[in-house]
Amino acid sequence: MSNQIDRQMVERVALLARLELSESEIAQFSTQLSGIVDYIEKINTLDTDRIEPLAHCLPVHNVLRQDEPLSSLSNEAALANAPEQIEGYFKVPKILDDNSGA
Repeated sequence: MSNQIDRQMVERVALLARLELSESEIAQFSTQLSGIVDYIEKINTLDTDRIEPLAHCLPVHNVLRQDEPLSSLSNEAALANAPEQIEGYFKVPKILDDNSGA
């Protein structure tokens, strides 16, 4: 492995990503990441000058309709299947506490 990803590099990335890794995970990721870098180096040795870059491996064609204004749902129709509603709006469970600052 020419570009060895060492323990310090894995620890640095883990710190930046706010990850807590065990000793066995650090060793495992060092080996795996070094293998990935070596594989990328192999790919970089290939002559890709005449290869057109792809966004997808298959041809993708968007089928778009004309953008025409249509009537929207009435408030009653939109709320017809709502499990709970309050004063003409969807009622949803509270997900933030009062001290969240949001």
